[in-house]
Amino acid sequence: MGLAQYAIVPVRDEWGVLHDGDVKNTYATKEAAFESAVAAASLALREGHEVQVSVPGREAGGNALGVRDNA
Repeated sequence: MGLAQYAIVPVRDEWGVLHDGDVKNTYATKEAAFESAVAAASLALREGHEVQVSVPGREAGGNALGVRDNA
């Protein structure tokens, strides 16, 4: 089987899941994008694929969920 890679990426003021070179949906938070990626990765795993999920760390001025602080 192949390798299924999912990367959480910033898309304007939102977050997306990059898979096979495409971002199909955007999400308000990094956590929501992560949950979507993990659901897709779980299906790929059941199909026998190796799975990789990557999520960027926190940026200055943001929090762990990818929502900007309003301070």
